[in-house]
This record gives sequence, structure tokens and C-alpha cells, in this order.
Amino acid sequence: MIPDKLKKRLAKDRPMISITLRVPEDVVESLKAIAPRKGLSGYQALLKAYVGEGLRRDEAVYLYGPAAQLAEALKKRGVDPKLIEDAARELAAA
Repeated sequence: MIPDKLKKRLAKDRPMISITLRVPEDVVESLKAIAPRKGLSGYQALLKAYVGEGLRRDEAVYLYGPAAQLAEALKKRGVDPKLIEDAARELAAA
């Protein structure tokens, strides 16, 4: 089952927001060189693709993976959410 949050992410007409991001010049030059090789229109599209890929990977692990499912099950059984968060933070640091 696909969570509602991910279903919304698949919509093409999602609202956008402009941000300012400071990136080293050499990184932008590399993005400009790689973007056309990946079939993208420019470095900003490549940067968005990289952010999206990393975000989806991290969401799969931290929000929807086995650890997140276990945390939800523990919360439903009355385990203190703070205790669960502390344990998850400890595990991530290891």
C-alpha cells in the first residue's frame, strides 16, 4: 500500500516554493556537465533529481522501513514515544 504522502508526491501539479541554496562553483559546473548526459535540461533539474532520489531513499528507511513500522507498533502498544525516539536516535548513531 502506498502512503498518502507518497501518492501526493506523484502528482504533477504539486505547489512549488523557491529556495536559495549556496553551492560551490565547482559543484555547479559539474552539475552543468552531467545534466545533459543524463538527459536533463539543466543543472537545476539534476539537482532536484538528486534531492528527490536521496529523499525517497531516506524516507523508505526512516519513515516506512522496518524500524519505522516497529516504532509504530510499539506506540500502538503504549510504549512511550520519547523512549522510542531515543532508541532510534541511538541506533542511527551506531
